[in-house]
Amino acid sequence: MTKIPLKVNDIKPFLEEDLGSGDITAGIIPEATYAEAEVVTREDMVLCGKDWFAAVFRHLDVKVGIDWLADEGEFVNSGATLCKLYGPARALLTGERTALNLLQTLSATATVARRYADAVAGTGCKVLDTRKTIPGLRNAQKYAVACGGCYNHRIGLYDGVLIKENHILAAGSISKAIQAARKLSTVAVEVEVESLQELTEALAAKPDRIMLDNFSLEEMRTAVKMNAGAIDLEASGNIDLDNIRIIAETGVDFISIGALTKNIKAIDLSMRIQLVTRV
Repeated sequence: MTKIPLKVNDIKPFLEEDLGSGDITAGIIPEATYAEAEVVTREDMVLCGKDWFAAVFRHLDVKVGIDWLADEGEFVNSGATLCKLYGPARALLTGERTALNLLQTLSATATVARRYADAVAGTGCKVLDTRKTIPGLRNAQKYAVACGGCYNHRIGLYDGVLIKENHILAAGSISKAIQAARKLSTVAVEVEVESLQELTEALAAKPDRIMLDNFSLEEMRTAVKMNAGAIDLEASGNIDLDNIRIIAETGVDFISIGALTKNIKAIDLSMRIQLVTRV
């Protein structure tokens, strides 16, 4: 489905929740004081979110400069210096927490995505994210998923149809739900099925994709044979790094993983002031 574009134009809300009426503590630093700093990672990671990080400081003071020592999407070992910064000390200190919050969260998302992408490498199966994202960070996390080597499912409720159990109950049947969706919009239509019997009905209704919800391995293999390549199949439910490879090897086209964005642990980053001078 739609791949999310990089968006960094609205950095203000992230800063406003921290700044409020202003950074009181930074006010103790003389305005003419300049500083240099470096950001170091304390764990292995995939770097993601450079533009968001830079946008924080750019918004605070255009005189802040950043020299990156690693590329977006690059795997970086623990202890590595990610970037060096220089400029007005007040801006560096004020933006530190917000910039690091964004960088550590997006890098965590990309790092998890890389692990899942590596786990299915060579199978032809693509790992998808879901809408289980951190509020306010959906676009950014969707970008990070792609940066890590996985793929975006629908971005929101507006760019794809996903007919689930409750939709089917309200519509009357799988076929009726798909028919109604086709009349409403031209976007891709996906339907969730929970049994091989429901799969049979879904195949007859011809959606663009069918989600196999909590199917056993044997049921997935049967579903792939029944489908015979006619419609994209997506596996979902109770899938993690321990079992994703064997699920990918059943022949499904996609596997959706909420943990790519929902269960992440922020990367441990440190920003250290190295030198302070006055001009």
